[in-house]
Amino acid sequence: MSQPSNSSRFIPSQLRSPRVPAKVSADGLESTWGQRWEEDGTYAFDRSAERPEVFSIDTPPPTASGSLHVGHVFSYTHTDALARYQRMRGKAVFYPMGWDDNGLPTERRVQNYYGVRCDPCLPYDPDFTPPRTGGEGKSIKARDQKPISRRNFVELCERLTAIDEAQFEALWRRLGLSVDWKQTYQTIGERARKVAQAAFLRNLERGEAYQAAAPGLWDVTFQTAVAQAELESREYPGFYHRLAFHIVDADAAERAAAAGAPIETGPAGTHDVCIETTRPELLAACVALIAHPDDERYRPLLGTTVASPVFGVEVPVLAHPAAERDKGAGIAMCCTFGDTTDIEWWRDLGLPLRAILRKDGRIEAETPDWITTGAGREAYAAMAGKTTYSARETIVAALAASGEMRGEPTATTRQTNFFEKGDKPLEIVTSRQWYLRNGGKDWTNPATGSDLRADLLARGAELDFHPDFMRVRYENWVKGLNNDWLISRQRFFGVPFPVWYAIDDDGEVDHSRVLTPAEAELPIDPSSDIPAGYTEDQRDRPGGFTAELDIMDTWATSSLSPQLVSGWLTDEDLFNRVYPMDLRPQGQDIIRTWLFSSVVRADLEFGALPWRHAGISGWILDSDHKKMSKSKGNAETPMGLLEKFGADAVRYWAASARLGLDAAFEEQQIKIGRRLAIKLLNASKFALSMGLPWDADEEALAAAPAPHLDATAVTEPIDRAVLAALADVVDAATTAFEGFEHARALEAAESFFWTFCDDYIELVKDRANDLDGSHDPAAVTSARTALAIAVDTFVRLFAPFLPFATEEVWSWYRTGSVHRAAWPKAAPLREASAGADAALVVRAGQALAALRKVKSEAKTSQRTPILSVALAVAPEAEASVEEVRADLLEAAKVTGPMTLAVAEPRAGDDGEAPAVTVTAVELGEAPARPKKG
Repeated sequence: MSQPSNSSRFIPSQLRSPRVPAKVSADGLESTWGQRWEEDGTYAFDRSAERPEVFSIDTPPPTASGSLHVGHVFSYTHTDALARYQRMRGKAVFYPMGWDDNGLPTERRVQNYYGVRCDPCLPYDPDFTPPRTGGEGKSIKARDQKPISRRNFVELCERLTAIDEAQFEALWRRLGLSVDWKQTYQTIGERARKVAQAAFLRNLERGEAYQAAAPGLWDVTFQTAVAQAELESREYPGFYHRLAFHIVDADAAERAAAAGAPIETGPAGTHDVCIETTRPELLAACVALIAHPDDERYRPLLGTTVASPVFGVEVPVLAHPAAERDKGAGIAMCCTFGDTTDIEWWRDLGLPLRAILRKDGRIEAETPDWITTGAGREAYAAMAGKTTYSARETIVAALAASGEMRGEPTATTRQTNFFEKGDKPLEIVTSRQWYLRNGGKDWTNPATGSDLRADLLARGAELDFHPDFMRVRYENWVKGLNNDWLISRQRFFGVPFPVWYAIDDDGEVDHSRVLTPAEAELPIDPSSDIPAGYTEDQRDRPGGFTAELDIMDTWATSSLSPQLVSGWLTDEDLFNRVYPMDLRPQGQDIIRTWLFSSVVRADLEFGALPWRHAGISGWILDSDHKKMSKSKGNAETPMGLLEKFGADAVRYWAASARLGLDAAFEEQQIKIGRRLAIKLLNASKFALSMGLPWDADEEALAAAPAPHLDATAVTEPIDRAVLAALADVVDAATTAFEGFEHARALEAAESFFWTFCDDYIELVKDRANDLDGSHDPAAVTSARTALAIAVDTFVRLFAPFLPFATEEVWSWYRTGSVHRAAWPKAAPLREASAGADAALVVRAGQALAALRKVKSEAKTSQRTPILSVALAVAPEAEASVEEVRADLLEAAKVTGPMTLAVAEPRAGDDGEAPAVTVTAVELGEAPARPKKG
């Protein structure tokens, strides 16, 4: 990505006399600079920028429910580092923030926080006061929650999300996110409702959205349908029950027995075929027994009928290739519905629908008409209205009493589908729902003539994933879809579907007659608004209309975040400047939901991707290497970490992890980040205070001249070598950022920074200070200039990661903000280095380390003079040591002769061969410690 020619977005920065404080500190910088950035509009988006000059980010809207955890800090820091880099490259960065308000998490939090639950049948109470506030997040049972109207409930949702959003914003500001806080949105706000409803109506008009009554996954706790993308497979304990079905055709039973089928003779002389099931409570819903077509054992039974135990309902024995010959008895019962395989068999074989499970998870109270025997109707009545658990106990007792359950139940653990936010296995219930085409079913786009699944796979191939290996997760998801996207939810707090249905003269709702508003009327609430041509008194009356009360799935609104935040339908000027967006940053676990669904919506509406890049963060792991999450109770709260260590330290830990890779939460890494921030402050103060005593007061510091940044004044070999090394670092960091590898950029800058502090500064500080005036003035200027240039480069290299410490240093000697300054360029540094070898810095550091090591081993002060010393140097290091001889003698306090002998180095204790070793040394007496005060 080339740097834009338009650099007007850089805030002019002038050099000035350093205002270095007598004592530096990393504490309190967040409040100081956070307020200044807000006042100065440092991160405001430039609305005059044309699209090529913009870098736009589709920032993930965090769920405004409860509290953020350290995993959020982790991924959002990655994005912020890139945003800051692009801003310093001259881009007008469009970096908004949204809040994902709607959905189950918010409703659950409101229920527990206020002690209420929604009952849509109740009237609105304008003076309602919730029975409680707070509760420390403890769950409250439904019977203890006060039922309130839907409108009252939604008002409480809005009230609590506003509180949560304010807390989230405060934390993001404390972390230093360079978000433009004037660019915010809510997924339940008026603008979001307009965009989501308009997109849906367009989908409906083009045939991409449709409604259907069909079996689907259902959460009995939340009383809502669940989409494929929201499933979570978990282990669930249960029991296998061996049930005997009675073969009606005796001849078929004999043929099956001869073929090797395990045919048994029942107590009453029946010929039985046994199946094994973990769902005996659904026996009354059995519509067939299914065997594999190639299973010789059961082939004689195919096409015959068997009678179900207890209920005596005759069902066919049929073949289907999905039947598993090596599982259980090799033959299974198909119920409507026990699992998704039952749905597959039911559809493929055209079986009847015999549903007995209600939406509340209980057995239907009325005995179905397909059960005709007296014993069967009596058995059904005994379990009618019960939960599946109680119904299972009842039917198992009946099966044991009749002898139709063979043996005792056998314990097992099976993989079962759960709603990702639920704690009970999902059931399959037939209901009318809204769907959006997503390639899960064969569908050809009439406008383009292309297959939707193929289109979506092509979009995935166009998208630049960072890291690239995340692409396969997208592709596998698209290829594995088996149904369209179920987008309706039977909840309360969300974007309503903008439709009504006509009611015929007999009072029956005609779902095929969908009434829709004009797009200009959006957003609307069908429960209170009226369709064109009707009046309010026709609501829910024969010949009138009724409202659709379902709301859109939270992903159906969040999937439109790129269009919503870009101003689609509401701000065409902004939309043309920022869309399609540059980057979608997000977690790896929602590729199948948020990323995929966003691609679907953009493809259906625009026939193109909504962004060019997708940056995928890994997970934060706890000390047991398990994913951190609030639901698991193992998540760290970030505010405490920010208060204890500072934002720069926490950001350092987060930015040290690469995209796509999981990282363990380590407080030690945060401590390293704090040490780096403090070192940057101290080293910068030192470098900007050359020529002043170490104990200079504020007045003396203020009198210091402005730092010299004219690189032509850098003349000494070691000083030029530092510029050459800095050029290499700038190149490495720039290349890393352009490849969306922020961690590599940080690693490159940090690695050389410590070398700069530990080696270069120590080598040249006496020459740069020149407190006794004994040094060549040109050499002094060379050192001071190199130090100032290095500081000026490092603060910009670290600015995306340590925004507070770098802004503090920048303010000491420059006007404006480092975050609106230009990213450093390697070319001027390399030109000023005049061909110097960057390796000279390393070689000089090795020599200084060798001289210091002898003092450490002698357990004496580093200020102890070396009266004489002999060095053995590797051939490649000889010239380097000679070039820095003067600085080396002064830095190591060598007062006598220092001789060099070229020798092949021998490996040290760490297995590496040192380039410089001390072969002989004579130490003087350690000087007395200076008295304090």
